Amino acid sequence: MAGYGDPNQDPPPDFNMGYSPNQPAVMYQPGPVGSGQEYGGPPAGAPAVALDGVPPGLEYLTQIDQILIHQKVELLEVLTGFETNNEYDIKNSLGQKIYKAKEKNDVWSLNCCGPLRSFEVDITDNMDREVIRLIRPYRCVCCCCPCCLQELEVQAPPGTTIGYVRQTWHPFLPRLEIQGPNKYTVLKLEGPCFACNYYGDVNFELKGKYVDEPIGRITKQWGGYWKEVLTDADNFGIQFPLDLDVKMKAVLMGVCILIDFMYFEKPGDANKRRRMV
Repeated sequence: MAGYGDPNQDPPPDFNMGYSPNQPAVMYQPGPVGSGQEYGGPPAGAPAVALDGVPPGLEYLTQIDQILIHQKVELLEVLTGFETNNEYDIKNSLGQKIYKAKEKNDVWSLNCCGPLRSFEVDITDNMDREVIRLIRPYRCVCCCCPCCLQELEVQAPPGTTIGYVRQTWHPFLPRLEIQGPNKYTVLKLEGPCFACNYYGDVNFELKGKYVDEPIGRITKQWGGYWKEVLTDADNFGIQFPLDLDVKMKAVLMGVCILIDFMYFEKPGDANKRRRMV
């Protein structure tokens, strides 16, 4: 497929957010000894080859143009109705886990601030080394007011900012800007008028700064009625140009998690699930 150097090229029509049998297995993502094919790494857990300009731990992202993000089902949350820290498995198109993400938050923020809460999410590789950190400040939400819009800082490695995500105001459409470390806009993301998945997938189109044609997308996948009602376990797929800057690929993972909080986790969902159970 055409890469970011050809932003006028639409995403391929045969793009599949599910597991693709044609994509080669992970060859260089670190994995623990003995994990082998489950994690897609070498049996001995050989380290990734260092690449110039690529933050440590992100080398494998240079090889792929699709990522799947699966939010894990929290049994305690389903049974008790109390919010717990979100956790995600990040996989390639073969279903091999390449990273995992875990929110770090306190009980008060989880259960009093709901999806508006500030958070820190640590993304680790398969050797449990933190390679990406996501930092989101608390922001209130009001569609009629352009102040207090959502934002996210992405660091890789932790302590080194590689990009930002900033919401841009629009009365109807979800719009986000993906920015570099100097806060210049690199990419744009736009969702549908109603960014909620009532019996269907929801697509957020990825575009270049000056180009209206999509070059990729983030898709919130419909998980079925009962899964959507009883759990917060959302599934996402991300598509981007193969030759997109690896740092922007990492930022897009942060965008996906921010979208989950902004549009697919609603206040009071845990209490509703508890009453149904």
